[in-house]
Amino acid sequence: MTTSQVRRDGGHIAYDVQGAGPLVVLAHGMGENRASFRHLVPLLVAAGHRVASVDVRGHGQSSAGWPTYAPAEVGADLLAVVRDLDAGPAVLVGSSSAAAAVVFAATDAPELVTGLVQIGAFVGQPKLNPLLRMAMWSVLHSPRLFGMFHHTLFPVHRPADDAAYRRAMVANLREPGRMAATRGVIAPAEPHWTARARQVRQPVLVLMGSKDPDFPDPGAEARAARRLFGTAEARMIGESGHYPHADQPQRTAEELLGFLAVCAGA
Repeated sequence: MTTSQVRRDGGHIAYDVQGAGPLVVLAHGMGENRASFRHLVPLLVAAGHRVASVDVRGHGQSSAGWPTYAPAEVGADLLAVVRDLDAGPAVLVGSSSAAAAVVFAATDAPELVTGLVQIGAFVGQPKLNPLLRMAMWSVLHSPRLFGMFHHTLFPVHRPADDAAYRRAMVANLREPGRMAATRGVIAPAEPHWTARARQVRQPVLVLMGSKDPDFPDPGAEARAARRLFGTAEARMIGESGHYPHADQPQRTAEELLGFLAVCAGA
């Protein structure tokens, strides 16, 4: 595994690369870092793929202090990684907040993207009552509280190394600028990714944990995302929360590998 950086206007983006074969680029959600995919990457590499795990701007080892964390800019960062590797086109996989970014990347540079996967995508802005809105404000301003919130997103299973991962994640979030980035990637921005979905011409796979606590009805949210695209499939990962690539990596890999085969033949 090698760790690299690609320069962007305003900072740098860190990413790891493993394996050989068709390129897959993985982007994590708010507050996390590229280690979110630590259990999925070996499975994709073993199946014959080159996998780049990206630290979204402001997260992990990527620089902080960006003027914007809008999904369109995160998508441009992913395209910069593909160009830096000179190994495209690639399938882009975005988890949670990064699920919006892959849509912008696919429409901004379709020649560099053969397919996109959304994991735990938010179709609409979550509706919070005043109490929940106050609680979320606190979570998004405190690394410790974010770590506690993150723990709740694994309602059924959690990786054996989950506690160690979370400690490292919280330590990273204590660095200057990291919580601002966490807030930034979910801040309202126009256009919303749903306005771009109909422009996507590549194959699309929507993955959702069947027990994802971020949604009142995860299945309905997955179907709503699927309907936004011209051609897309939605698959549920049983007994999984908001991060199926972490709590059900084998099942997630099976779905991804089937989709990657489709993209290779498209």
